[in-house]
Amino acid sequence: MSRSGKERTILSLIGLFSLAAFLAIFFIRAAKDSRGPEESFEKSKYVVTSVAIPDELVFAGELTPLENFDVMESLDRELLINTYWQSHTLLLIKRANRYFPVIERILEENGIPEDFKYLPVAESDLMNLVSPARAVGFWQFKKATAVEIGLEVNDEIDERYHLEKSTEAACKFLKRSYELYGSWIMAAASYNMGRRGLNRQIERQDERNYYDLLLNEETGRYIYRLLALKLIMEDPGEYGFEFDKNELYPPIPTYEVTVDTPVEDFADFARRYSINYKILKLFNPWLRDNKLTNAKGNTYYLSIPKKGYRDFVLEAEEPQSGDGTPE
Repeated sequence: MSRSGKERTILSLIGLFSLAAFLAIFFIRAAKDSRGPEESFEKSKYVVTSVAIPDELVFAGELTPLENFDVMESLDRELLINTYWQSHTLLLIKRANRYFPVIERILEENGIPEDFKYLPVAESDLMNLVSPARAVGFWQFKKATAVEIGLEVNDEIDERYHLEKSTEAACKFLKRSYELYGSWIMAAASYNMGRRGLNRQIERQDERNYYDLLLNEETGRYIYRLLALKLIMEDPGEYGFEFDKNELYPPIPTYEVTVDTPVEDFADFARRYSINYKILKLFNPWLRDNKLTNAKGNTYYLSIPKKGYRDFVLEAEEPQSGDGTPE
């Protein structure tokens, strides 16, 4: 083909492509114009709004000074983060339905305000996590503190993973902190920061009110996260969380088996109760090995799920909005 012929072919192709592009744009615009302006706008926008901050907010019987700009803005920050991190917060609400009844009971028995059930939410997302600083369990105890407060921690048993016993230990710590500071808010701050670090800042700044102390980033945000979690989890519908009750994680009925002798193999042990090693460890995460030496002859109580534990189906209910507080 001659050069002039090639040029004509190229120009023809360019013309065809241009025509096709023009027609595509024309039909897209026509399709948009066929919708009403309101319909077109509604389908294209994603709305992000601010969140409501109540006129009054109480935590563990203590009033939050929302009239202070720094307090209000700090709470606003945590409310926005926990509201718009939707998947994470919804998981917290689901887990709370299973674990809050256990935690609430132990807090009440120990005279600790119920609002402290939000501490393990903030500390561990209601999971048996291990932090980079080697803090462990729902309540995030380091080994030295756990042993000091009465928990057993060794290669075979680690009661930081035991929900009931670690909650009891947390109650002891919080009660002692309240005796020292005369404030539940300061007791919560000491739980996050440690009493030694908090005392150092009290002395340095000559101030004993949490809301008037300049603290490190983590502890400076800690109480506000607890406040935000309380607001959202007490009234999830107010913050846009809707769900059926059967979507929450249900408590699973168990019974106790007493063990006061060595166990050579927990896989064999589990089979005696018609479960497997995995299920035994899920319900007793404080068992840290596949055996139990138990040289001292201690008595332990293992939780075994009742028959049908994997077949829980709750009756479906209407989606909850504002009435989705875990029960």
